Amino acid sequence: MIGVQDPFSKLIVALEPWLDQVVVIGGWANQLYRRHPAAQELNYPPLMTLDTDVAVPLKLSAREEDIRSRLLSHGFAEEFLGDDRPPAAHYHLGHEASGFYAEFLTPLIGGDYDRKGKRKATKEVAGVASQRLRHLEILLYAPWSVEFKSGEFTATVQIANPVSFIAQKVLIYEQRDREDRAKDILYMHDTLEVFGARLQELRDLWRNIAPRLRSRDARVVLKASKALFGEVTDDIRRAAQMSDQRRLSPQAIREACHYGLVQLFE
Repeated sequence: MIGVQDPFSKLIVALEPWLDQVVVIGGWANQLYRRHPAAQELNYPPLMTLDTDVAVPLKLSAREEDIRSRLLSHGFAEEFLGDDRPPAAHYHLGHEASGFYAEFLTPLIGGDYDRKGKRKATKEVAGVASQRLRHLEILLYAPWSVEFKSGEFTATVQIANPVSFIAQKVLIYEQRDREDRAKDILYMHDTLEVFGARLQELRDLWRNIAPRLRSRDARVVLKASKALFGEVTDDIRRAAQMSDQRRLSPQAIREACHYGLVQLFE
């Protein structure tokens, strides 16, 4: 497989025909931010994750081979989840014990149910069953690109821009469980640190993205600095506990995130 060894690289090789259309989001986007030319060098490693979330638009350009077929031919195996039709799927690398898997996500537009009363939980896109999620479309707006190299393989990979990344974390915050909220706070904190010298540029990017959101969602993002970081909360305390060797204090996380969100969105 062109000399690549790690699971993420194998996924990128499998997705090569669609790299100009799909967007890496979630924890792997946070890791790939370190490769962007605008990133500052930090003295701590990014948060690690076993899964890769890939955002796909509702329609992809046709190819001779669909995503599902290419994943299977590159050593990935399907694990079907839930009772939805089509069932959601995780794509694991064969029998490897790394725990790594890929999941495909697509925007949920409109109501939660179709005209027949069926819940719009999944949608087949290019052969894979993508989970449909609210607020995912913001991650497909104005994606950034990074050069990705592994062995002899080089590719341009699209990642969610950091403004959309943080805004989407804000919009889904109340729907997340306690552990995920704490991790999302760290993701926001670290993203703000990576691009701390470019906050004005990111603010300009937000001015282009905000009009594409529903006014209600834009207001939620606008108020996030106070709503989420106006005071130290249990979620922020849990985020501090997850910061490992950095030993961040809850107050330090609160202050950094409050300041960053004010600079970006207010």
